Amino acid sequence: MQPLLDALGIQEGAARAVADDLRTQIEELQARLREAETHLEHLAITRKTVITLADRIPAHAGSRDLPEHPDYPCILDILTEADTGSFTRKQ
Repeated sequence: MQPLLDALGIQEGAARAVADDLRTQIEELQARLREAETHLEHLAITRKTVITLADRIPAHAGSRDLPEHPDYPCILDILTEADTGSFTRKQ
């Protein structure tokens, strides 16, 4: 009888190790999923903000004087590229 109980104990230990490993993987995947969902939320907020800002730029914005801030032309370029779908990330 003891050899049977010993064999069951070995199988139980192996099954417990597999279950523990799977629980760890699930926890890691859940953390990664939360990060991905947060990133998606941030992207959606950014998209909404960019669209709202783009709607405020008059169609004739290029024909008027640009504000003095040095980043304004870059912002307009990014918005224009986003509208045309030709946006490429510049390093």
